Amino acid sequence: MAVKLFESELKVMDLLWKEGDMPAKEIAQRLKEQVQWSKTTTYTVLKKCVDKNAVLRTDPGFVCSPLVSREEAQSAATKDLIDRMYGGSKDLLIASLLGKQEMTPEEIARLKKLAEEFS
Repeated sequence: MAVKLFESELKVMDLLWKEGDMPAKEIAQRLKEQVQWSKTTTYTVLKKCVDKNAVLRTDPGFVCSPLVSREEAQSAATKDLIDRMYGGSKDLLIASLLGKQEMTPEEIARLKKLAEEFS
């Protein structure tokens, strides 16, 4: 399931991914402490997550459960980035990443291993 999540929605999702199912009231309290959101802001963002089928909200207690895993969200965001910024070319993304910063020998070895696994 490819769901495009915005930064605000990721704050809600990150909390659910780390903590698991949680009542909306508790999500609002936690985000008030973490990022100073009002209850209204949190509920608005939660509704957007529900509308996108990223979160399931059930009664009683408006318990929220993630319907999308962190890995699915990462995959969707990466695909969107590759499509928008690199014309769908994964190799151009990798080249851009490699050209902008130095890598440690351990990172290079990990990248080679990943490339071998995917080939």
